[in-house]
Amino acid sequence: MNRAAWQQLAEERIRDAEALLNAQRWSGAYYLAGYAVECGLKSCILVRVAASPEILFEEQNKRFSTNCWTHDIEDLVRLADLEAVRALETTANPLLGWNWQVVKDWSEKSRYEIKSQVQAEDLVYAVPDRAIGVLPWIMARW
Repeated sequence: MNRAAWQQLAEERIRDAEALLNAQRWSGAYYLAGYAVECGLKSCILVRVAASPEILFEEQNKRFSTNCWTHDIEDLVRLADLEAVRALETTANPLLGWNWQVVKDWSEKSRYEIKSQVQAEDLVYAVPDRAIGVLPWIMARW
């Protein structure tokens, strides 16, 4: 997939999550909100690769491409090389930091779990908020 496809998927999945939340479908809303973040971060990884394609061939990054086949939010942040900027910005904006704390606990395994209304609302609200949401933060870097 290319960057535009990952971006479109991220935007569609967060809209799907919001629709499911409004329909009181907590588990589906939770899963798709996290999936939106995953897709956005994969677009950011492609930004990194486009800027420094040699990363795919460096000895210490022999498995860079393989490592990108993950759903782990923290691994994706690292692969996109966004850890330092996130640390700075979440320190400056504690509400953004709170939202990242909520998002980091998401797992693709949640598709097999029952989530509560509170869990779904916490995650769905943490992702799209224009001022302090994780997805708008990602979008500024994709």
